[in-house]
Amino acid sequence: MPSIRQVFSTMRNWGDEWIASVSDYSICAISVEGRILTWNAGATAMYGYQPDEIIGQMLDILHTEDDRQKQAPSAALETARLRGRHNTEGWRTRKDGTTFWGSELITALHTDGGELVGFVSTVRDISDNRAAHEAVLDSERRFRMLVDGVTDYAIYMLSPEGVATNWNSGARHIKGYVAEEIVGSQFSRFFTPEDVATREPQRELTAAARDGRFETEGWRVRKDGTRFWAHVVIDAIRNDDGTLAGFAKITRDVTTRMEADRLLEETRKALFQSQKMEAVGKLTGGVAHDFNNVLQVLRGNLELLDSRHGRDVWTRERLDRAADAVDRGAKLASQLLAFARRQPLQPVVINPAPALRRMDDLLRRAIGEEIEVEAIVAGGLWNTLVDIHQLENVILNLAINARDAMPGGGKLTIELANAMLDDDYAAGLPDVPAGQYVMLAVTDTGTGMPPDVLQQAFDPFFTTKPEGSGTGLGLSMAYGFIKQSGGHIRLYSEIGHGTTVKIYLPRSTEKAIEPPPRPSVRLLGGKETILVVEDDLKVQSTVVDTLSALGYGVLKADDAEQALSVVRSGVHIDLLFTDVVMPGPVRSPDMVVQAILLLPRLKVLFTSGYTQNAIIHGGRLDPDVELLSKPYSREQLAYKIRQMLAPTGATDIGTDATLPAENVSTACLRVLVVNDDPALLEATSELVEILGHSVATTPSPDIALRWLAEQPFDVLFADLAMPGMSGTELAERAVELRPALQVVFATGSEAPNVHALPFRCRTLRKPYTLGELGEALDSSGR
Repeated sequence: MPSIRQVFSTMRNWGDEWIASVSDYSICAISVEGRILTWNAGATAMYGYQPDEIIGQMLDILHTEDDRQKQAPSAALETARLRGRHNTEGWRTRKDGTTFWGSELITALHTDGGELVGFVSTVRDISDNRAAHEAVLDSERRFRMLVDGVTDYAIYMLSPEGVATNWNSGARHIKGYVAEEIVGSQFSRFFTPEDVATREPQRELTAAARDGRFETEGWRVRKDGTRFWAHVVIDAIRNDDGTLAGFAKITRDVTTRMEADRLLEETRKALFQSQKMEAVGKLTGGVAHDFNNVLQVLRGNLELLDSRHGRDVWTRERLDRAADAVDRGAKLASQLLAFARRQPLQPVVINPAPALRRMDDLLRRAIGEEIEVEAIVAGGLWNTLVDIHQLENVILNLAINARDAMPGGGKLTIELANAMLDDDYAAGLPDVPAGQYVMLAVTDTGTGMPPDVLQQAFDPFFTTKPEGSGTGLGLSMAYGFIKQSGGHIRLYSEIGHGTTVKIYLPRSTEKAIEPPPRPSVRLLGGKETILVVEDDLKVQSTVVDTLSALGYGVLKADDAEQALSVVRSGVHIDLLFTDVVMPGPVRSPDMVVQAILLLPRLKVLFTSGYTQNAIIHGGRLDPDVELLSKPYSREQLAYKIRQMLAPTGATDIGTDATLPAENVSTACLRVLVVNDDPALLEATSELVEILGHSVATTPSPDIALRWLAEQPFDVLFADLAMPGMSGTELAERAVELRPALQVVFATGSEAPNVHALPFRCRTLRKPYTLGELGEALDSSGR
């Protein structure tokens, strides 16, 4: 075995002075059995031991307890013996017990004859390098944790050829693949077949390589074949020398955002449509009332002319043409009101199937023989709440539109079925609640509509028909009616493939009624008393003449306040016929409420060209309200009044109808009516005239006395309570002037003791009938 002297001798050959001067490295000689033989200044600085403290100690003293337990120092020497040298890194222990990370090279020493004489250990403190390396490793580990922890974004790398080289958990979550299924495969597998066919994947990589970045949105495909709308960013990654190393790709599933954007756009369009409808509705409402009043005057006077002068062919033809023009104007106003959702509806619970069957003959006549009609009704069809007559109008209009779209013939299919509109469907339609509906679909095989026409199809006055062939209000009227009924309407069309209009009406769980039969209007009249309340004097005059010709006793008032005065007068009234919208502080509906309190048996018939919200709420007439919309015909007016008053007692009245004989006085009396209420004064005057007497009226007792002094009268008809002079005082002074004068008092309170008065008189308690008034006057005149 070589001696220590031999080892030193060998090391001296390496240069004792250089080794001793090295301070950054620990260089020491190690015996074959592992003892420290030499110790340089660098070893002292690194480990803290002085030469006399360490020389002769086993190499193990410089290692950690864990290394000693594992016999790592001996293993390192053995490796160096076998291989000539051994590189290792590990923790080393200083004299003070602290540790550092050292890089150690152990070299085996041999004699010229090849005999092992020991080892040289060269150690460098690389704790700083290790800390930096650990920091890099830790940073990389944290980065990988961060990337892999992102689940809302697919983040992965691509080779320059588009092959996936890694795969994070977000990619697995969004696309459904695990890393083993994707790494090493082309990223084009995520694209739709349509995009692959147009080489979209390669186009995106080429753009990213050229510009450094590429961003887009489009459909991508998951592992299960479903599609999602993706927002994609591809960044080119380059080496230090500028060569392309690959791509970083980030994909986000933005399907929810896209759907939200779509719903927002649909909501915006729906809001715009609603605002447009509201504007048209206000415009329509502003003119409809006056427009329908004008039409009512025209219609009423045309019918009055017809009854008197319509005997010859020439006159009748022109009256008929004028009446047709009024009808067209009325239809136009009605369609505008329907579009604006302001038409009065009278919905009932029906099953649409019988209503559709009832229209079969009408539809076939309307569309002609060239078009085949097929009706499909699903079993177990639900009921719905709807105005049956308006629904029939909608179906007829849609059928006529379909006919016009099939000039060479075709097929019209009308389908009824149950339908469910779910939350997803209704999400973008703020005025369409999800739920159960009855679906009515009208489909034709006609020319179809391009997208730009389809978008405007529901707009009022929009039409593709030649000028003069349509108003452009058919579809808009259907739209407004369906919306006013709480339903939904959609239009589907494609050029060359026809059009389908789908209507959804809310389901009703109530029991359906049979659709009412269409009324057979007869010209019926009667002898009851009707109070006409109308602010348009031309309309009022026409209505009064029409009702008078039908045999009715007619009173009139210009507004609600005058009407209440007539009602309070005590005169008998069977029916109140009043316009809904009138000027003045008292609204027509409020006037009706007060009138019914005074006359509980009073029948009320409203009329209007535009009802606003006075008697219609939620698009429907209030309960127990009767309405006759302007313009109406004489037959419609006569039928409605007889229907409300006494259908069983109605009598057929000819166009030359006269007043019933029992209401006419046998003698004509000269009657002076005195009342301080102008409306009551006028109403009483008309009643007296209806009874066949001549009448003079004044609100002033003083003027009445002056007239009595100047001319003879048979009867003084005076109210008991008048300011300035009571009825009894007036009568006493009047009888002094005209001793033969008969007196009739009207009172709504306690009647006077007629026997105590110094003149003959009768008392008529309010309210009184026309017959009672006639009897009082006739008795006074005898």
